[in-house]
Amino acid sequence: MDFQQIFNQTFILKFIKFCMVGFTGVFVDFGITFVCKEYLKIQKYLSNALGFSIAATSNYFLNRVWTFQSHNPHVGMEFTRFFMIALIGLGINLVILWTMTGKFKVNFYVSKLAATLLVTTWNFLINAYFTFA
Repeated sequence: MDFQQIFNQTFILKFIKFCMVGFTGVFVDFGITFVCKEYLKIQKYLSNALGFSIAATSNYFLNRVWTFQSHNPHVGMEFTRFFMIALIGLGINLVILWTMTGKFKVNFYVSKLAATLLVTTWNFLINAYFTFA
């Protein structure tokens, strides 16, 4: 397959929109994580999972409408796919967090930012070719 066919203007525009939606999701994710961890004193990995899950839900609706302009009438199935991909992404996110904070003693929030950047690429590619194909 030709890279120019894969990475055309439409694909790049969708990636930019996906990143913009993801950027709003970062605020939801970090906000929920921060409140849960710092104020509610919920364990940091559970706080991370809550923040990530709530952000994934809001990101689904924004990506459905704006990024991919999906008209799929099977919203439940589409959301399930999106959320399952997000859960796999969460697993990747947690492994990165555990490795960076546990093994390398990197600050939790710096580690979370690195994990978010890597998982964003995963989420976009899989959603573009599976969920919203």
